[in-house]
Amino acid sequence: MDILASSSHLDLAEILANDPTTFLFMSEHRKVRTSGAIAHITARAEGGVDKDSPLQMAVAEAFQRARELGQKNPIVIGAIPFDVSQPSALTVPEWYEFMPHMAVNTNQSVKLEPLTVSEYRYQPNHSDFKNMISEAVQRLKQGQLEKVVLSRILELDLSQAVDCNAILQNLIVQNPAVYQFRIPLGNNNTLIGASPELLVRKQKNSITTNPLAGTCKRMADPQQDHLNAQRLWQSTKDQHEHRLVIDTLRTQLSPLCDQLDIPAQPELIQTSNLWHLSTRIQATLKEPATNALQIACLLHPTPALCGSPAVTAKQLIDELEPHDRGLFSGIVGWCDSEGNGEWAVTIRCGLVQAKRIRLFAGAGIVADSDPESEWQETGAKLGTMLNAFNIHNGE
Repeated sequence: MDILASSSHLDLAEILANDPTTFLFMSEHRKVRTSGAIAHITARAEGGVDKDSPLQMAVAEAFQRARELGQKNPIVIGAIPFDVSQPSALTVPEWYEFMPHMAVNTNQSVKLEPLTVSEYRYQPNHSDFKNMISEAVQRLKQGQLEKVVLSRILELDLSQAVDCNAILQNLIVQNPAVYQFRIPLGNNNTLIGASPELLVRKQKNSITTNPLAGTCKRMADPQQDHLNAQRLWQSTKDQHEHRLVIDTLRTQLSPLCDQLDIPAQPELIQTSNLWHLSTRIQATLKEPATNALQIACLLHPTPALCGSPAVTAKQLIDELEPHDRGLFSGIVGWCDSEGNGEWAVTIRCGLVQAKRIRLFAGAGIVADSDPESEWQETGAKLGTMLNAFNIHNGE
C-alpha cells in the first residue's frame, strides 16, 4: 500500500527505528521508505533509456503485478552499479510510504564509542595510487581522452559489529542537506551513504540535475575555509573538469528537452567536510512519459564519475583500477509508475557487513592533475563516512 505521511514533524529516530532490512531514501524533496518485495529486479541497466529494454520491461512487469495486488502507483527503488553491464539491485516493494518535505529533527546524533579498527586495507595503496594517477595523466597529455575519474577503496576490519542505523543517523545529522540512503543488499550487506550529488529528479515534465565536479576540503578556521573555497573557484584545473561534465550533459539532454536552463558558471556549495563546484540544471521534457529511470540510465555514468569521452575513460578505469567498484559511483533512488522519481550518485557511502566496512572515494583526473593532491582529495572525501563511524585515524 502506498501512503503519504501527514505528520507535521518527522522524528529521525522514529524513521530509523524500522526493520533494518527496509529501504530508505531521503532528500530535501521527498523521503521514502519501503518494506517487503513484490519483485527483485537484477536486469542490467545497459540500454535502460529505451522503454523496450530488458530493465524497463522488467520494471513494467513488476509494476503490473503490484497493481494486481492493489497498489495504485507502484515504485521501484534500489541501486544500479557503476558498470551498467553488471546486475542491478532494484526492488518493487510490497509497501512504501512517502514522507513530504518537512523539517526532520536532526539534533539526534548517536554518540558512538570510537570503533577499534584491527586492520586498514587500501586498494590501491598510497604509492600505487599515485602511480595510477601519473599513468592517467600521461594518457591525458597524449590526447587519448580529456578526463578520467579514478578511485580507491578503504576497507576496515573492526573488533565489533556495526550498528547501521546509528551510523546512518549520524550521517543525516552531520549532512542534513544531501541525499541519504540505506539499501539492504542481502547476506547481511547494507549500502549506506550521504551523497551530495543529484543525478536526476523528475516531476511530471520537469527534470533537475545537479552535477558536482571540482572539490576541496573544508577547514576548521573560517578564514582558511573561505580561502580554500576561493582557491577552488579560481582553479583552472577544477573549472575545466567541471565544464567537461556540463558540456556532456548538455549534449545528452538537448534532444529530449524543449527548454534547457544551464547557468553560465558553477557555484560553490558546501557539505560538512567539502567544498564543491556545482551547476544546477533545469529542463522541460518534450515527452513527459519518459520516466525518471530512463533519464537516469541515459545520464549514468556522468563524466563526474567516469570521464570524457565515456567509452575511453571506462576502458582506462578498467585497466588501471585494481578493484571492482560494484555499486560505488553507481546510482541510488526510486521511480514510480507515473514516471516521477529521484536518483542520486552513489558517493560518500559505505558497504557494511557486520564487522567489515568498505568505503570508496574518487577524483576527476585531467592533464594537470597532481597525484599527491588527488590522494589528499580522496582522503577528504572518505572523511564524510569516517566521521559518521567516529573513526578519525584512518586517513
